[in-house]
Amino acid sequence: MQNKIKGNFRERMEEQDLRKTLGKNIKFLRFRRRLSQIDLAEESFISVTFLSNIERGNNFPQARTLCNLAKALKVEVWELFKGEMASEQEKPIVDRISEDLAKHVNIAIQTVCKQYKT
Repeated sequence: MQNKIKGNFRERMEEQDLRKTLGKNIKFLRFRRRLSQIDLAEESFISVTFLSNIERGNNFPQARTLCNLAKALKVEVWELFKGEMASEQEKPIVDRISEDLAKHVNIAIQTVCKQYKT
């Protein structure tokens, strides 16, 4: 019984690691191609919310979606699962760009919402 519990935990951790690696790689490749989440989502025929969840490691796409993402990012599907693609020097830059972009998008959304409320 104990071994079964350990095995299930290990499988969940491996799946979680795979999701996180996939998400980080998609985000990195998206930044490298200078695509917004909206652009990549449209090219991949998925919603922005689903793409965001994939990038954060919360969702795992089906095979067709993986193929669409790889095509839009101009890579082979297997490349989406490579070990982390961003170098140690690039990671802080990607994180900073991501945070800055999120702040600007939130400001833009708030501005638009205020305009439509009045």
